[in-house]
Amino acid sequence: MWLGVMSAQAAAWALIVARGWLVFDMTGSSMDVGMVTFAAMAPMFFVPPIAGVLADKWDRRSLLAGSYAVNLLQNLVLALLSVTGVIAEWHIVLLAVINGVARASQQSTSQALAANLVPADRLLNALSLNAATQHASRLIGPGLASPLLGFLGAPAAFFLCTGLYALGWWQIMGIKTRSTGGVRKGESFVTSFIQGLRYAWREPLIRMVLAMVIFHCGLTMAFESLLPNFAAQQLTRQVSQMGPLLHGDMVNGVEFNTAATGFATLMMGVGAGSLVGSIFVGGLQSGLARGRTYLAMGLLSGVGQVLLSFAPNLGLALVAGAIMGGSQSAFMTMGQALTQALAANEFRGRLASINTFSLGGIMSFMNLANGFLGTQFPASGILLVNGTIFVTIMLASIAFAVPRGVYLRGMPAA
Repeated sequence: MWLGVMSAQAAAWALIVARGWLVFDMTGSSMDVGMVTFAAMAPMFFVPPIAGVLADKWDRRSLLAGSYAVNLLQNLVLALLSVTGVIAEWHIVLLAVINGVARASQQSTSQALAANLVPADRLLNALSLNAATQHASRLIGPGLASPLLGFLGAPAAFFLCTGLYALGWWQIMGIKTRSTGGVRKGESFVTSFIQGLRYAWREPLIRMVLAMVIFHCGLTMAFESLLPNFAAQQLTRQVSQMGPLLHGDMVNGVEFNTAATGFATLMMGVGAGSLVGSIFVGGLQSGLARGRTYLAMGLLSGVGQVLLSFAPNLGLALVAGAIMGGSQSAFMTMGQALTQALAANEFRGRLASINTFSLGGIMSFMNLANGFLGTQFPASGILLVNGTIFVTIMLASIAFAVPRGVYLRGMPAA
């Protein structure tokens, strides 16, 4: 499962980079990038409740393998359309929706299945490791896609995504564990999901984490629709001052696209930080250290975005991106691990689906909004405002009893 998640998530982040750049290259509009990103993330609003119930009702391994197979096929179609030159923007939007539906199911199911594959005393470590693979993929996926985008264009990157999903599917099919949750036979989806919501609401720590995730995803993690424009507005100008590689220049007879590579490289910086952040929190043993790290990582998520908005060159932008990625992944990893560790097995799929809804559903609308704002205002200004708002929210949370207790007394392991 660890290798399967790594492969699929690397494919997903490579797809985000390649698809976003293809749309921006076709239209020159960050609004269009935001629309496609919204199409890919919009299913996070309606799929997670269904996927969460299914993950507590059906075999989790089979459900996860099926979601990988769907994404394998949609990437293959996208690659064939783009390489033949018949691709239109509506094709990309439609395939992005299919991709979003499969990913929404994949994320909810993988969180629940991870908790069934290890002993209870290693659950927090395992969930941190699982989250680390997802965040490390933000380095691996764009890292593999970046040279392909720069020299061969988006079609080559789409074929790469197809191969990575095929590898992920093959790994998941090798899992022998069978596991389900506690959804009763004949119980409706609505009833089952409402029971999951009631369970989450009754647990103060789980309720707190889910609330923080909503703010965090909306304000600090919905930056994908802004980065192509950010790279074109700031990074291309800075890179052009550093060397001869401009858009249209030739390297060994091949045209080199600086803006596309700058965008992908920045995503690699975010991914590198994400890997370090996830591994770091996975090694924390003290509940007090976890609680205080949770506060610190939340603050750094906003601060990193503010630093990125002021970055004067590509090098400092990469540093700011790494800070963003590390703090965001650590914050999300600790929240996911806490909810799954505290939850009863019968509700794990549904709680994971609430996390997925926040991660994708809230992010989809904020990416759409940021894409629209990016046509009216500089991308750096939008990053600055969003980061500042989240820092303010984290500081204000100290005034509330439950988060303050986590920061001062620590995060429980069970």
